[in-house]
Amino acid sequence: MFGFAQSKPIDTQPKDTVEYKQAYGLRAGIDLSRPLISTLDENYTGFEIVADYRLTEKLYLAAELGTEDKTKQEDLYNFTTTGSYLKLGFDNNTYENWYGEQNLLYYGGRLAFSSFSQTLNNYQYFSSNRYWNPDDFAEGSNIAEEFSGRSAVWVEALFGTKVELFANIFLGASVRLGILVSNSDGGDDRFPNLWIPGFNKVTDGTRFGVGYNYSISYFLPLYKKKKQPKELETEQ
Repeated sequence: MFGFAQSKPIDTQPKDTVEYKQAYGLRAGIDLSRPLISTLDENYTGFEIVADYRLTEKLYLAAELGTEDKTKQEDLYNFTTTGSYLKLGFDNNTYENWYGEQNLLYYGGRLAFSSFSQTLNNYQYFSSNRYWNPDDFAEGSNIAEEFSGRSAVWVEALFGTKVELFANIFLGASVRLGILVSNSDGGDDRFPNLWIPGFNKVTDGTRFGVGYNYSISYFLPLYKKKKQPKELETEQ
């Protein structure tokens, strides 16, 4: 009988070189908390669109676009803030997914812009002499006055997660710390900016603000790229 020569040497330590592809594309959805609060609180109306686009295995371009209308009652005055905002930035995924998973545990940053107006609905005068008004302060005015042309710019640091519930359907949540860069009163300093859409309450003596969102979104795969897993080392 004839033997056949081995043309290639036998690799006694084979390595895992399996290639698989990851989906890249656009994910878009809405923030769930704002419609919920709008339903429960008659003094608030808000809506926010969220989106991100995958650039690399870990890096995503991200954005939020929203509108808010908030009425607040303080001790001596009642005011309404109405406006919109845009946030642009990135998310960096730190979660190591198993094969086929697309979950995110990320940190990121945003540069945010808001344009809005404030309306002073009514106010009262403060007076330490309560003789004429023992139960309340003296009435100032019930005629609403609008202060328009307001704007603000801030940066945000955030930490969040997105979990795939079903195929391409993601539930997300994030917490955000904002720092005001500018806070313009539009040239009219008679009434300060007390609440900024997208930033929330403005506090005297500090430029910091805290926010959050809870989102549901859909991921639209546009193309796939190969990922080469790390070679598995075997014991000698």
